Amino acid sequence: MSKLTFISNEKLYKIVSDFVEQHQVIQSQAQEKLYQNSLDPFSAILFSICSGCSLQNWLEIELGRQIGKSFQNNVGQFHQNILGSCKGWEIIDSVIDIKNEEKKIIAEIKNKHNTTKGSDRKVIYDNLAETLKKPSYKNYTGYFVEIIPKNRKRYDKCFTPSDSTTNIVKPSREDIRVIDGASFYEIATGVPNSLMQLYKILPVVIQEIKGSGSEVLQDPLFEELFFKTYK
Repeated sequence: MSKLTFISNEKLYKIVSDFVEQHQVIQSQAQEKLYQNSLDPFSAILFSICSGCSLQNWLEIELGRQIGKSFQNNVGQFHQNILGSCKGWEIIDSVIDIKNEEKKIIAEIKNKHNTTKGSDRKVIYDNLAETLKKPSYKNYTGYFVEIIPKNRKRYDKCFTPSDSTTNIVKPSREDIRVIDGASFYEIATGVPNSLMQLYKILPVVIQEIKGSGSEVLQDPLFEELFFKTYK
């Protein structure tokens, strides 16, 4: 029986398994890479003194921060892989990330709204605009997907980033849009609350893959975290 209606068990388990393996590699390599990443000794002593913690505590926090940075990049790739493996979708992973010929949609996927610089947002707009010029993408809509939205808001609106070199806002076009993750998952899958369904099934899948994970389902914060991110 399928865990989710919009993606096969085979693809779901493969994507989650790959993610778990990647994270294990990141963790195993993090310690040896710690001093290669130019530690900031001023941050170390200032944080230690102001926070009342030891330098060893700071080092552990810094290690976690460096792991977290790579981890966040992988989470964005995770969503790209999930969406690109749903029925009717394919992963392009070049100028654009995914497309659906039947729905006539192309999309660029980013994990969080605040991790894309202004200059990068302009590039995303230009990439979508250039792709939509191609005859093979006639009547398509291009989406810039921010999985984690700003201020818990749902949105599906024209994408009009500012060009940092000219300070001119990009033209508003109905076929170039920015959208939150929950709303895009519903468009991509045709299933209401599909992102929440994925969220709830992940601990179960991870439990079956690595023998732990389902305990998070009993944590009172499990559902609260989701609903504090998406209205």
